[in-house]
Amino acid sequence: MDINNRFNRIFPSFTSLHSGLSPGHRIIDNFSNCFVFNLHSKQKDDKACTHQLDNMVIEASSSPSTAIVVTNASIKNNVATLILHTHTHDNSITKTIHHMVHITSTKAELFAMGCSINQASNHNSISKIIIITDSIHVARKIFDLSLHPFQVHSVAILTKLQWFFLQHQNNSIKFWECSSHLNWSLHKAVNKETKVFYPTLLFSSKTSWNFSKKSESDDILNIWKMTFQALDLKEKQFLDLLNDNNNIIEPFYAEEGSWLKVFGHSNSLCACTVHAITNHAPIGEYRLKFFPREEFKCLCGSYPIESRYHILHECGRFNRY
Repeated sequence: MDINNRFNRIFPSFTSLHSGLSPGHRIIDNFSNCFVFNLHSKQKDDKACTHQLDNMVIEASSSPSTAIVVTNASIKNNVATLILHTHTHDNSITKTIHHMVHITSTKAELFAMGCSINQASNHNSISKIIIITDSIHVARKIFDLSLHPFQVHSVAILTKLQWFFLQHQNNSIKFWECSSHLNWSLHKAVNKETKVFYPTLLFSSKTSWNFSKKSESDDILNIWKMTFQALDLKEKQFLDLLNDNNNIIEPFYAEEGSWLKVFGHSNSLCACTVHAITNHAPIGEYRLKFFPREEFKCLCGSYPIESRYHILHECGRFNRY
């Protein structure tokens, strides 16, 4: 990975032999009842979810031993801005701002949660920590005991959590998921503040391994996009897929990409989709081009050529609405 700049990359460090990852010493073995994840339910509408968050905050605010921390991270010009709002019983808000360069959003969110836990657990009066985030998948990384690029940070947070849980048997932490689209007041305030900053990198700095890997992947993807859009490679037969806003769905490599997650579960469906996108399907338009002596009329009888456009938009055999 370090082919471009041998001396300016930070590579991941794995700590598989850390005592906190050994069976019998893991946090899930000894403190499984001390941490909880409250996920956003897809069955509930946005109003019900915001109402649930409001009730949780009202109840938690009445306890002097509870700290509510709302976190968010934003990346601009390769500079991450992390903001934490810590709410306590006396209605005071402690705001903390961090800037980090050349890191991925996952690492930024993980660092923000680590800072939240450090700040809240250092108060002797706090026995319950509630972290509200729109990146609940990152919070799960803390308790992921397998080898992964963020393991060093996870172990550091786990060590702090174990210390916190050992202070008193009632000490606990809860992670609440709050999607950005909910526009919930407390999270919206943090999200708005992260967008205010426009930091500019003035001096060279180290680049994390994950950021380097992402940059290399993005560069390859951008080159592919520019090359593919050329007519001599893309040709006129390629079908651009559109989203709900009629914008072209661009390819990406994360989470099974932009197409495979929809039809990748079935080999036959995937094959049919590729045939349709490339217009190499066994239809009249294809036969007219490669086998002109074969029948190419549409079976509906209302169109002389069974084309892809006709099938998708006009043919009565498939479009009955």
